[in-house]
Amino acid sequence: MSINMDGTADRYDALLSSGARRLTGYQRRLFQAEVATELCGGSARLAERRFGWGRDTVEKGLHESRHGVRCLENFAARGRRRSEDKDPRLAADIRAIVEPQSYADPELQSSRRYTNLSAAEVRDALIAKGHPKTELPSERTIRDILNRMNYRLKRIQKGKPLKKTEETDAIFAHVKEVREQARNDPEVLEISMDTKAKVSLGDYVRGGKNPNRR
Repeated sequence: MSINMDGTADRYDALLSSGARRLTGYQRRLFQAEVATELCGGSARLAERRFGWGRDTVEKGLHESRHGVRCLENFAARGRRRSEDKDPRLAADIRAIVEPQSYADPELQSSRRYTNLSAAEVRDALIAKGHPKTELPSERTIRDILNRMNYRLKRIQKGKPLKKTEETDAIFAHVKEVREQARNDPEVLEISMDTKAKVSLGDYVRGGKNPNRR
């Protein structure tokens, strides 16, 4: 292409570069290969110098154009690698810390596991295991790693004692009275039992069949 005094060639080159930026993957490489073939004599080095395109990309496009093949893109390999992928020991240590204090889904509807450890506690435990504090992921990243490892952070609530009903004192007073009577009767055998079974009261006793109702 001849270079005119009014800069027409530069405008054309800029236009071609802009068109390439609007394409992606195989389509961009094919376009760059066509431009390199027509305007740069098939030279990837010249296309790089003239249009600012990556030489390796142009060469790949020329190869695809000549042989009629398409190289598959590996988009999954791009970007930053996850912390647990870069350091397999990190994932193993996290699992060793969390697993003993985790439990399965109570309803068995999923394979996820719940733990009562916080991300900050897991990070502190990793430091105690010898991981340098400055090289460890942040607390938020630790939480993301736990989620990817199928752990869910959930505090395990301890069982709360049942509230004492109004009849409790009367019941125990009656039990005490009966026990005193039984101890004075040599014909009565006393059996002591301790139970934590819940006792329903009111209209919902025995599924609504209250024996006191007539």
